Amino acid sequence: MTPKNTICLWYNHDAEEAANFYASTFPDSEVKAVHRAPGDYPSGKEGDVLTVEFTVYGIPCIGLNGGDTFKHSEAFSFQIATDDQEETDRLWNAIVGNGGQESACGWCKDKWGLNWQITPRVLTEAFTSADKAVAKRAFAAMMEMRKIDIAKIEAAIRG
Repeated sequence: MTPKNTICLWYNHDAEEAANFYASTFPDSEVKAVHRAPGDYPSGKEGDVLTVEFTVYGIPCIGLNGGDTFKHSEAFSFQIATDDQEETDRLWNAIVGNGGQESACGWCKDKWGLNWQITPRVLTEAFTSADKAVAKRAFAAMMEMRKIDIAKIEAAIRG
């Protein structure tokens, strides 16, 4: 049964490749179905992969091979809460090391242009802390980083 709400992500003819990467990189992720176009369409031909149904950490998504008309932007991202530095490094390195690029404060972009926030839980807990001094120190430490370094965030928490 199709979920009532699904994230639709626009790709330039490589939705299947992206979905397979996400399924192999993130736990609780899979490619559920690949649908081919029943006829020609503006950016493809009959029989081309039109949509791919997949999940990322259990979130239902559809990849649409819509062509190069629209690009991903930082206005949409997946935020992945990590539990430790090993998980943070593994996910960050998978995205950046597979043709992606680093950005600031835990953000990176995959090779298809989709944005990801690889955010350790300790960071979120720190900058949302009721202790404003802890929140400020953790936030300031994050602002100096690309990939989040949990040891540096923990040092900032301690002051």
